[in-house]
Amino acid sequence: MDFERARFNMIEQQIRPWNVLDKDVLDLLGVVRREDFVPPAYRNMAFADLDLPLNVGGRSTGETMMSPKIEARLLQELQVRRSDSVLEIGAGSGYMAALLAYRAKHVDSLEIDAELARFASDNVARAAIANLTIRQADGSKGFADLSTYDVIVLSGSVPFVPDELIERLNPGGRLAAIVGKMPVMQALIMTRGATEGSTTEVLFETVAKPLRGFRARETFTF
Repeated sequence: MDFERARFNMIEQQIRPWNVLDKDVLDLLGVVRREDFVPPAYRNMAFADLDLPLNVGGRSTGETMMSPKIEARLLQELQVRRSDSVLEIGAGSGYMAALLAYRAKHVDSLEIDAELARFASDNVARAAIANLTIRQADGSKGFADLSTYDVIVLSGSVPFVPDELIERLNPGGRLAAIVGKMPVMQALIMTRGATEGSTTEVLFETVAKPLRGFRARETFTF
């Protein structure tokens, strides 16, 4: 397979038409080799416009790698800077974390599935990315134990964004998430105010696999 031609086609035919026009983001997609982050059985499908199953070690993890256009659009809208510290919840294959690391000061990426965390770590090591740490951890718990970050990315869907996670953002920090439940979900960017509160920008409608551990809001009945 001609990976370079497939990469070019992905950028020109999928990603540009999705209003991803930031030259730095487009150039980065040509640098980080997506095919090196997908499970070997799906390598020839690395640039397809679909979610790819993350089956590792002969086992189905039940997780997926988001389509290239979703990852690229979120990366563009987050406007990651070289001085930014980043938290990703849901490392998956490590690809989105790798893209973030090329633009940020440092990235911490959490993955609940131990085998996927090892897979992502191996991928990152082969790519020789030094400012990225993959940890096996349940990112839905223990927000108070986290540091504060300039950027937080939820690489999967959640029913809602917990307030405690917004509180992990530094003033002016941005959080990207896909929020809702099947079949209606929205990708959004939440920005923490300089003093208090946050604003929300809805980007587009989509669907994504739920992140494990994030539950719907509790409701009370009488």
